[in-house]
Amino acid sequence: MDEKIIELKGVSREYDETLAVDNIDLYVKKGEFITFLGPSGCGKTTTLRMIAGFEVPSSGTILLNGKDITKIPPYERPVNTVFQRYALFPHLNVFDNIAYGLKLKRVNAVYEDEKGNRKTRKEKLSKAEIAAKVSKALKMVDLEEFEKRDVTTLSGGQQQRVAIARAIVNEPEILLLDEPLGALDLKMRKDMQIELKEMHKKLGITFIYVTHDQEEALTMSDTIVVMKDGTIQQIGTPMDIYNEPKNAFVADFIGESNICSGTMVGDKKVKFINHVFDCVDDFPLNEKVDVVVRPEDVFLMDEGKGQVDGVIESSIFKGVHYEMTFIVGKTEIIIQDTQERKAGEHASIFIKPEDIHIMAKEFVSNKYDGYITKKNTVCFADGEFECDVTQLYPGSSLDEEGYLVLPNGEKKDLTDVDVTAEVGLKDIEIIDNDFGGDACGSIVSIIYKGDHYQIIIRTDENEEDFVVDTEYVWNENDRVSVKIPKEKIKLTLKVSEGARR
Repeated sequence: MDEKIIELKGVSREYDETLAVDNIDLYVKKGEFITFLGPSGCGKTTTLRMIAGFEVPSSGTILLNGKDITKIPPYERPVNTVFQRYALFPHLNVFDNIAYGLKLKRVNAVYEDEKGNRKTRKEKLSKAEIAAKVSKALKMVDLEEFEKRDVTTLSGGQQQRVAIARAIVNEPEILLLDEPLGALDLKMRKDMQIELKEMHKKLGITFIYVTHDQEEALTMSDTIVVMKDGTIQQIGTPMDIYNEPKNAFVADFIGESNICSGTMVGDKKVKFINHVFDCVDDFPLNEKVDVVVRPEDVFLMDEGKGQVDGVIESSIFKGVHYEMTFIVGKTEIIIQDTQERKAGEHASIFIKPEDIHIMAKEFVSNKYDGYITKKNTVCFADGEFECDVTQLYPGSSLDEEGYLVLPNGEKKDLTDVDVTAEVGLKDIEIIDNDFGGDACGSIVSIIYKGDHYQIIIRTDENEEDFVVDTEYVWNENDRVSVKIPKEKIKLTLKVSEGARR
């Protein structure tokens, strides 16, 4: 079945000039179990709330079965929502909690008037109809004997089932689930993952699920939508998302990954950790790439018998496998294996070509639109930086008054001239306070790449990003500032040299 039940076209949601959801396009098939997955603040719950009708998009269109429902209120949509906090009525028993919506419901009833004319009127459901529907819903969630129980005496898992029963009793076309397992302990959460998947099969309706838990998404979903910063990073089956991540964020967020910098050195040949490996992905010769290898796909062998030799730095038993850190030069490779190797042991690794996934580098350098100030500094990314403006005109120099002097003797005032500023990923210094650098913000992303961390620092005012490669350890949400040596800022004139005035 591949008929679209929900479709979002160019949907955005803005709050006080902050984009929570940024121009997303996606569709959901009838009967599908689709999961929105991502870290806190990525826009997944906002997207769910727009589908439910609790939020109205700032722009874009939401279609239900091909009909525009963008501005239709929640109660007119064939959609029900289960929240993380189940919102059950503590003064009502299980039966009355589930029946609550049914008692308020009005359905069309056909009758004949005194003259024999057929007419339609709104009527309440009968007690017998309500009892039958509640009984059916309780059976679906395996709570048949719980009708008279006080909801406050139920376990977290049982309360969650009551919340689901209350949502499905109205026979919605779509069930929305907003982190419904978040309040449960680990074992109950794992049990409920399986039960929810079985429930989905029984009901045959569309489930749209929101979670930040990658295991939940991989366990239950037909399709996963990975989100970050209000945008969709990748859509695919759990297997596709895990085995073929589109970028370093997806690779890092879904499961554990070894992400290393590499270079394509031949036809389906990539060099990383100082060795040339065969691979199955085809990229242009000499292109700088990110290489992803899952820990379970790295095979340990005796020293000298694999592709690359190194040393086991640490070995930890994780229940079903040992997790070992293998050092090659300055690079760490994480390995998961059922056979233990001791810390300090010399060994070798082997990686099959089909287990090496190549991705285009998302960030090669930082590029910004900027302008030159009266002081011959450059402003970009919510900061003001010392720079060498003579690079804008080869052979030029600065006179005592701050004018740029061209080789032919012509003087130029660069104030407000628009430029492009480019800075390398390794050329930015991070300072652990708000005031020591030339621009400040918060760390919003950290990805470990074997021998360094790739960090994104987002400024407060205009949410500009500095992408930095550093060997030092930082934490997400740290407040920091950045400094850039003037010789590391490459300036070029905009194609149309213009003034901001």
